[in-house]
Amino acid sequence: MNYQIELRHLLYFKVVAEELHFRRAAERLFIAQPGLSRQIKQLEEYYGTRLFIRDKRNVELTETGIYLKKEVDLIFNQLDNVKDHIQKISEGKITSLKLGFIGSAVQAMLPQLLVELKQKQPLIDITLNELANEIQIDMINKQELDFGFVRVKDTPIGLKSIPILTEHFSLVVPKNSMPRPKGKVNLHDFKEESFILFSKEYSNSYYELVMSIFEDHDFDPHVALRTVNALSIFNLVSQGLGVAIVPTSLKKGYHTHVDFLELNHLPQRTTLSLIWSKKNRNPGIPFLLEIVEGLIKKQ
Repeated sequence: MNYQIELRHLLYFKVVAEELHFRRAAERLFIAQPGLSRQIKQLEEYYGTRLFIRDKRNVELTETGIYLKKEVDLIFNQLDNVKDHIQKISEGKITSLKLGFIGSAVQAMLPQLLVELKQKQPLIDITLNELANEIQIDMINKQELDFGFVRVKDTPIGLKSIPILTEHFSLVVPKNSMPRPKGKVNLHDFKEESFILFSKEYSNSYYELVMSIFEDHDFDPHVALRTVNALSIFNLVSQGLGVAIVPTSLKKGYHTHVDFLELNHLPQRTTLSLIWSKKNRNPGIPFLLEIVEGLIKKQ
């Protein structure tokens, strides 16, 4: 039998997929359980496949159901975004923008970008979230973020990117822990030190880039601690718990209790990039990109 699928069918499916329990899903939806089961059956007949595996104790998604759940989440995220944009436009605002960033973006372009956004469109709504690279990429794919400032080796599939800043690495040590060198230092001279690193959760490609620095200097670092936050690294270094290798631009904001030392013979560079989804139709995206391109030209 052919049914005309409506948005409510997808909503019912979404809630059952989240709860994996028909009674709880029916309670959330304020409908009778038999009616919910009937709607799900109609959806399965429409697609010509089972979406759930059910027995007396458990409800599980089939492979088809797992795929449909991801697509339905995107549909409802987009509907929420459309509603938000319409509300902002009706209030005379250009739109709202949700930006993700890593700590080093605050020392690069982010502050100037926010100033220009507010100057050119005072009523724009901006939400900021400091997040690890991988989390930003996932949220951008789900259109839960509009933009992300990240450090990744390659642009993820389905996303676009603009390089913001390519820079060197520096070694961070406790302030006044050693005589100030006149020039660059050799990392090999610090091989007996404990190192505090950004973890893989921060960015797998960034982690591998930093580890390649140690490999080029023929030693495996003793890793004392790992973290995903730049401020945590500097606090730990300042307490004498180790030294760290970080992007040089971080020197602009974190220098009170640590010293930054330039490293010699270091070909590795790290790039801060702005990424966004090709599928995102937020009307504020071209507006922000125009400002970003202008700021890059001024650098």
